[in-house]
Amino acid sequence: MIAKLIVTSGLVLALSGCVVAVGGKNDNDTVGDSSWEKTQRHNQQQVNQLTLDLSAEHIRSLMGAPDFSETFTKEGETIQVLFYRTHHMKSDGKTTKDECTPLIFKQDKLVGWGDKAYQYL
Repeated sequence: MIAKLIVTSGLVLALSGCVVAVGGKNDNDTVGDSSWEKTQRHNQQQVNQLTLDLSAEHIRSLMGAPDFSETFTKEGETIQVLFYRTHHMKSDGKTTKDECTPLIFKQDKLVGWGDKAYQYL
């Protein structure tokens, strides 16, 4: 009886440090990828496939919620700018507009994207 108790106690102590990992690795993941890196890579891929005249709603369905947005009227036209993170600038834990690509919509149609298009507003 004492021998069984000693063996059982030994097994409990030996197995108490075991950890079982559940879940797999996505083929698109790389070691060290964080959430913002995955989002940034996804946004870059989506921006590279954009075409003019897409609606803002269609862009949101492809890319999700923007990191920033602006809406204003210029010369009687409604202009909306959606900013999506596409490039890393500073490791400070915050996304800033200079780390984003602006997507410009006039009357709810995509008319341009990128810094140059944003500067022409």
